[in-house]
Amino acid sequence: MASSSVVIACTGAPLATIDTDLLVVPWFEGEGPAAVASLDAATGGEVARGIASKEFAARPYDFFVTTVTDRSWRARRVALIGAGPAAGFGSDLIRKLAVSAGNAARQRRSARVAFMLRDGRTGTADIAGLTQAVAEGLTLSEFNVGSYKTTPDLPPPPAPRWTIAVPASGDGEARAAAAAARGRLLGECSNLAREMANEPGNTLTPREFARRCEAVVSEAGVAVEILDEHEIAKLGMGLLLGVARGSDEPPRLMVFRYEPPGAPASPVLGFVGKGITFDTGGISIKPADGMERMKDDMAGGAAVACAMRAIALLKAPIRVIGVVPATENMPGGRAIKPGDILKSASGKTVEVINTDAEGRLVLGDGLWYARQLGATHLVDIATLTGACVVALGKITSGIFGAPDPWVEQVRRVADRAGDRVWPMPLFDEYRDQLKSDIADMMNTGGRPASSITAAMFLKEFTGGLPWVHLDIAGTAWADEAKPYLPKGPSGVGVRTLAELAFTADAWPR
Repeated sequence: MASSSVVIACTGAPLATIDTDLLVVPWFEGEGPAAVASLDAATGGEVARGIASKEFAARPYDFFVTTVTDRSWRARRVALIGAGPAAGFGSDLIRKLAVSAGNAARQRRSARVAFMLRDGRTGTADIAGLTQAVAEGLTLSEFNVGSYKTTPDLPPPPAPRWTIAVPASGDGEARAAAAAARGRLLGECSNLAREMANEPGNTLTPREFARRCEAVVSEAGVAVEILDEHEIAKLGMGLLLGVARGSDEPPRLMVFRYEPPGAPASPVLGFVGKGITFDTGGISIKPADGMERMKDDMAGGAAVACAMRAIALLKAPIRVIGVVPATENMPGGRAIKPGDILKSASGKTVEVINTDAEGRLVLGDGLWYARQLGATHLVDIATLTGACVVALGKITSGIFGAPDPWVEQVRRVADRAGDRVWPMPLFDEYRDQLKSDIADMMNTGGRPASSITAAMFLKEFTGGLPWVHLDIAGTAWADEAKPYLPKGPSGVGVRTLAELAFTADAWPR
């Protein structure tokens, strides 16, 4: 699956000279028509009229479109997009504004769109970061959730040719172009993860998931190994095999290795992603209402594969390992039952209390294997618990882990990448809820603090390495459309994992 050949252009030329069908300009609350020089005159006073009449109040994501009447301007139309208070301006906001603007431009079927970075709002030092965020947002707006529709009212709107207008300053245009290329790639990799999460369970089986992930990463030069059920058994991965028993579809274990020439022996970043291609809950079956959403239970695994692609194409300077255990969780005649005992590859035994707590089982074997492959720093990512949704809702992922400096490092990277996370506690006392009378531990500690006890379960397989767990159960899928995120898969985690590989100098040792 190749990267897009369509480059997002950058220009520091005057606005009047930019040849485009739609010029998008972020506008802040309280600004007058003179905020962008000559723009009001170019529209025949329409900007001033829209602001004075309150037709456009610059509330976040408001859109005000008017025609350019000045024939010396090459833009056909101008769109002001509300950016809210100027104090809230930053990469997260501008990324969302770019998604919203991209969606609106595509619906209008604009062939060429330019997005302006406001002079005086960026500062030359931050042009690159803001340009990258805009490029990510414009690219994210290209995702089409209705890929299986055969009779749409209209064909999906095509992606415009994008341009980012940056303030003219020294080498700012060259730095912006490099940042736009980076943002374009990260946006595309996020969209690849969204495509996989959007696939129904009957097409994206564990074997097909492995095939697609292999294509995504091998094309970028990442070494790939796909282990079948027999090789998984040789490794002693009783937790993964236990979950897979109820399905006619055999499991797969994906292993990705990125080892750039000259990379140091340490650190080695290890990713583990949950790859449950459909989750019925097993014998502890889920309610029918909403079960169709369980096709996205492999979103963490897709994030790992697509981040590995980005890391290789962006040429990260360190070694990175990705592990994705993939299976269905089905209530077949051979399925594990509450009360069964499973033995993990690490040797720990687990009493299965609830077969719907299967994600932590496959991740436990995955974390162990990442350690065997030489990982020194671990991050797992999974649509793991409904309790995390109860705690943090649908806009924030839970972040758990140890030690605190490693958790804080991942949190900072996630914040810059636009993947909002919030730290959750892992006090030792929570481990008591997992105690079993007949095994080393149970796979669930009951409803109280259940997202925390799920993370405590995973911690048992980290070997004391620096480790972070990202619970994306609430953020992997948008149930309601927002201006900056349509209903459907979000691609959460891809940019965070990819950017993390470029921050090794700040990692705790």
